[in-house]
Amino acid sequence: MAVHPIDYRYGSEEMRRIWDEENKLQKLLDVEAALARAHAKLGNIPEESARVISERANTEWVKLDRVKEIEAEIHHDIMAVVKALSEVCGEHGKYVHLGATSNDIIDTANALLIKESLEIVGKDLKKLRSVLKDLAKRHKYTVCIGRTHGQHAVPTTYGMKFAIWLDEVQRHIDRLNELKERVLVGQMSGAVGTMASFGDKGLEIQKLVMEDLGLKPARISNQIIQRDVYAELMAFLAIVASTLDKIALEIRNLQRTEILELSEPFGERQVGSSTMPHKRNPIRSEKVSGLARVLYSNVIPALLNNPLWHERDLTNSSVERVILPESFILLDEMLKNTIEVLSGLEFFPENIERNLYMTNNLIMAEPLMLKLTEKGMGRQEAHELVRRLAMKAFSEGRDLLEVARESGEVRRFLSDEDIASLKPENYIGLAPQIVDNVIAFIEEKEREEGL
Repeated sequence: MAVHPIDYRYGSEEMRRIWDEENKLQKLLDVEAALARAHAKLGNIPEESARVISERANTEWVKLDRVKEIEAEIHHDIMAVVKALSEVCGEHGKYVHLGATSNDIIDTANALLIKESLEIVGKDLKKLRSVLKDLAKRHKYTVCIGRTHGQHAVPTTYGMKFAIWLDEVQRHIDRLNELKERVLVGQMSGAVGTMASFGDKGLEIQKLVMEDLGLKPARISNQIIQRDVYAELMAFLAIVASTLDKIALEIRNLQRTEILELSEPFGERQVGSSTMPHKRNPIRSEKVSGLARVLYSNVIPALLNNPLWHERDLTNSSVERVILPESFILLDEMLKNTIEVLSGLEFFPENIERNLYMTNNLIMAEPLMLKLTEKGMGRQEAHELVRRLAMKAFSEGRDLLEVARESGEVRRFLSDEDIASLKPENYIGLAPQIVDNVIAFIEEKEREEGL
């Protein structure tokens, strides 16, 4: 019976499959098999034994039900795996788990699960990057109102919005590549990290096992991979979530009825409300923002997992059973939803223009001030003059530029032509060039990746 929504509602089948019980068991068995092969290469166990262990270290031989049956009896998850694998290996089973401690197997298997999960995250980040790059290109000259403190500020472009998110997503891709160096690490170091149980061949065994599995060996451990590594991983997942939350929040705001400059896609037969048939709610974006809160909250237990008693205790274990699959599966859902929303964004150009002119040119206060300064008025004097004119225009419900035309102080410096040139579309600065610079940077990154 499914209980947690990640079992049936959130995340792709591909991501959920990584963290299901069968695959987690398989990864534990993969580590046990690699350990047996390393022992055989160093002459510690017969090659035939390593071959049998390797052939049978899979879920066709070692059944999940049998592992659970043993665990229910002995109350130790890894020893249950060891006993189940030993059973199917016959006389060769005596060499299973030789010299290892439980966390040698758990932490190395976790690294394999994390590696598979990060591959999916990386692919989705690149898909998101591609969608944002296309949007930034297409809307490089789509002028809209910029907002600060929720208030109309000065004009910007939709190309700028998308390029800002694009640049941020590229930083996540860079972070992910750097993160792999520190996170995709395994160990084979024994009860307190000294490798005493492997004799004088401990470093060689660890090196062979990690080469076999495609991981880096830990330089030092004390039975566990140090949990600053996991804390960094969880922080990375949460930072990615914060970008998706940022994107979703902006879309939700811009889809407000009174703004409605754009909206997430809405299916032909989609229902917005059980009682209000007219509703077009931004449910995908709201889901992204909601799930982000779970990922933020999972960072705290990951940080608390780093300080443990002495060489280790077990307080991290139960937490990681929850936060690792949960964070990856929920982020997977968020990434795929964000890609879907951005790929199908619906724009309302007439509302974009309406909002640009909504304040009767009050948004032209800054360029008016700068134009006065350009023509010889002191900057502070110009600021105070335009402030007074803007307050007058606001209180009287009039166009700022009309009020400016009536001002003798303004007319001493500006002609009708000067004032007429003050249009929102003319005040986007270097926005198109800035967007072009971001796109050029991204395309260079793509070339480096061979895309």
